Amino acid sequence: MSLHENAIYTIQKAAKTALIPRSFIDILLQPNHIHKRRLNVQMDSGKLESFLAFRVQHNNLAGPYKGGLRFSVDSDLDEVSALATWMTIKTAVIDLPLGGAKGAVVVDAKQCSEQELEQITRNYVREFYEVIGPKTDIPAPDMYTNSRIMGWAADEYIKISKKPEAGAFTGKPIKLGGIEGREIATSYGAMSVLDEHLKTSERLNVNSQLSCIIQGAGNAGANAAKLAADMGIMVVGISDSKGGVYDPRGFDVDKLISCKLTHGSIRHCVEKHLSVEGLDLEHVQILTNQQLLAMPCDILILSALEDQVTKENAEDVKAQVILEIANGPVTPEAEAILDKKDIQVLPDILVNAGGVCVSYFEWLQNSSDQDWSRQEVLEKLDKRIRKAYKDIQSLKNDYNCTYRTAAYIKALKRLNLIWENNNPS
Repeated sequence: MSLHENAIYTIQKAAKTALIPRSFIDILLQPNHIHKRRLNVQMDSGKLESFLAFRVQHNNLAGPYKGGLRFSVDSDLDEVSALATWMTIKTAVIDLPLGGAKGAVVVDAKQCSEQELEQITRNYVREFYEVIGPKTDIPAPDMYTNSRIMGWAADEYIKISKKPEAGAFTGKPIKLGGIEGREIATSYGAMSVLDEHLKTSERLNVNSQLSCIIQGAGNAGANAAKLAADMGIMVVGISDSKGGVYDPRGFDVDKLISCKLTHGSIRHCVEKHLSVEGLDLEHVQILTNQQLLAMPCDILILSALEDQVTKENAEDVKAQVILEIANGPVTPEAEAILDKKDIQVLPDILVNAGGVCVSYFEWLQNSSDQDWSRQEVLEKLDKRIRKAYKDIQSLKNDYNCTYRTAAYIKALKRLNLIWENNNPS
């Protein structure tokens, strides 16, 4: 099942469970617009390269399109369409007045110089200028893009529009209209979901020492590891793209992440005994990413790539709760197996919604010419995410379904109500 088929399947399943009108679902399953362009960029070598680029605008019933822009050599139309669909659901889950979109440039960003990345970014804005904007479609950072890239994009948009439209892009540097707390927003929202879940969990004894494994040590995974440790959860395993490490005694997260940043990968730190002062690596197991998923823990946090837990390895998962920070890390076939094992999956469309939530706050901040403190931003985020979790928990009980189905039901009910109000019979 492709990513887009995954998104469609989950929408249809939730719609059937909650008896959402088929006429509305048929509309929701199709993106409003699919834009494809070729970006012709002169590289540092002087050679002219052409990169395929997308912007899929899925739905704007609730408000302007909103979604990230990624630079990935693996991106294709199916992936971008799936991510745009999930953005429509995600913004609805946390009651934002925004729709869903996604963009991508098919490029290996790791092989590009800073100057080349800037030219690709500015070229993307020029090619898609007519279909984006603060009241139309607001891109944000995503895979292999960041605040610096959003700063270039916002600057190019302002040059073309000849207006101070800071809100055309979010995730910008603070000095260019960005917002405090953006760098930790996704992980902070995820851990708010986990904390709220633990309050009512019948599977986990919150009075005992809980343990977690984190797949992915990028920005989201590293911050999730630090926040988990702050919550008193012992991090017993963590991985990056090169592989993972496991120790049932737990890790000093700050020192392990510091070691990775200094030496390039967590696995390399262990293999070469590149121990930061006080970091005991003597008894650590070195594992592949897939092996790590099967190690004992209470909570498995997936913050890397899609399709990590599949029908082939779902039986091996020993965690009691899975927290999806990545988009689509558990396939529908795998979730059916996990459900039979009574392993609860807290879904991506709620768990990783902190990023788009704070993007919305940045957009509001830009339009109102205000500046919110980091504490204000995180407090507003925490309140909105916890409310959404409680709404989903209630729907889960009402419909006797999974957390994912309940989250989709919440989003579909909201969007269907907007549709009916705009199209009275």
